[in-house]
Amino acid sequence: MRMRRKPNRDIRLEKCAELHIKNPEIFKGKWATLFGNSNPIHLEIGCGKGGFISQMAEKNPDINYIAVELCVDVVIMAMEKVMGMGLKNVYFINCDAKTLIDLFEKSEVSRIYLNFSDPWPKSHHKKRRLTHRGFLDVYKAILQEGGELHFKTDNRKLFEFSLNEFADYDVKMQNICLDLHNSNFEGNIMTEYEKAFSEKGFPIFRCELKF
Repeated sequence: MRMRRKPNRDIRLEKCAELHIKNPEIFKGKWATLFGNSNPIHLEIGCGKGGFISQMAEKNPDINYIAVELCVDVVIMAMEKVMGMGLKNVYFINCDAKTLIDLFEKSEVSRIYLNFSDPWPKSHHKKRRLTHRGFLDVYKAILQEGGELHFKTDNRKLFEFSLNEFADYDVKMQNICLDLHNSNFEGNIMTEYEKAFSEKGFPIFRCELKF
């Protein structure tokens, strides 16, 4: 379902302008200059309303976060949340994940988060899934050696598809959870979707990749 345009969208965007990178391609290879330090860079692809990225940034001030979100009306809420928390280690960009290769140099990113991505359930849409091997090629191109991808979903079919893609790719799988909230995994940060799904009793699937 298409999200309605937010009231006063342009005004709200302007108030968050310091966090909103409109021309991210100019920082390719020099994102460290934007943050003013050489701390590791973590990306969240599809940040939604910003619940996950804001909590991560607050807990890890020595990590730089970039939140990627295609929908402007959604990213407004995420930016407002980060501004309200006074965080200085988060920036936001609007782009399609397949263009990330044009925005980051090899080894510029140390970790990527995919949280509750669109499952694109129809078989002829599988190339649009963010865990498809075509996107894995993009992630590999920007991650440092040994860089990680952390993936969570409530969709069993997407998780099964993803595990098969990962198994056929030159990547190591680790910390695979078929029911995250009833596992021994520690330090989980929930997204807004995750909280809603888990409260309804849905299992959350999770795994990590090391490139």
